[in-house]
Amino acid sequence: MEKFRAVLDLHLKHHSALGYGLVTLLTAGGERIFSAVVFQCPCSATWNLPYGLVFLLVPALALFLLGYMLSARTWRLLTGCCAPRARGCCRSGLRGYLVCAQLSAAAALAPLTWVAVALLGGAFYECAASGSAAFAERLCGSRNSSCANELPLVPCQKAKESDVQDLLKDLKAQSQVLGWILIAIVIIVLLIFTSVSRCLSPVSFLQLKFWKIYLEQEEQILKSKATEHATELAKENVKCFFEGSHPREYSTPSIKEWQQISSLYTFNPKDQYYSLLHKYVNRKEETHSIRSTEGDTVIPVLGFVDSAGINSTPEL
Repeated sequence: MEKFRAVLDLHLKHHSALGYGLVTLLTAGGERIFSAVVFQCPCSATWNLPYGLVFLLVPALALFLLGYMLSARTWRLLTGCCAPRARGCCRSGLRGYLVCAQLSAAAALAPLTWVAVALLGGAFYECAASGSAAFAERLCGSRNSSCANELPLVPCQKAKESDVQDLLKDLKAQSQVLGWILIAIVIIVLLIFTSVSRCLSPVSFLQLKFWKIYLEQEEQILKSKATEHATELAKENVKCFFEGSHPREYSTPSIKEWQQISSLYTFNPKDQYYSLLHKYVNRKEETHSIRSTEGDTVIPVLGFVDSAGINSTPEL
């Protein structure tokens, strides 16, 4: 039991890092399965280039879109924004663009992993490059005239000329070099972005830890209370339906109140609120509004606030 609790505590403390690690491993494993089982280079001058590029880029695009779909922040940004008189992402200006940029960066993890692992493996690149006329002209160089015609056969080990078949090593080397360059660029950009966002953080390291703990607790309590309230309301409505009686009054938040705690979070150093719910319950009673005021800004390091909600994983 103690070991299970230790594992659970580790997951709660590092759930983001573990989640990204799991996504990376699953993507890398999926690419290896695709390249070994599904991928079969046609070894045709017509089909090599499009076939290789499709396997290299289309799964990456699918993973990128899936990253958007599985992000709670995407649906917080989009839900209701096109409704009449809505004040969602369609009118959120700079805040919306910044959140979209952060969403894109997070969603790019899996597709970049796919492309990097595919380049290190080399199969997709070898197939695509061998079908490119520009690559053929550069690779063949001063070799015999049949080199360009036999180059598409190289991935299938069917080239008749041995020196042409040896070009497979060059293609694999190019692919792996590009893969390592991509990995290096991603790590450097990630390090720079993380360092700069932490450097510009308006709160200290320990307060940031406290903030995340608060959001976890708020989410759990909100879900528990919402479940309890919804259950009581449902029971009362069903009871009244069958008994033909009038229901008791239940105090339920209005549409406007739900919209206010579901909008994008902005930080204001004058009023330090840990969530939109926190900001809402401390709003000015006479206005019943938590509209953005002067000094409200979007802070990248506080992007985790928008991910909090009744359910962190969206249900499509």
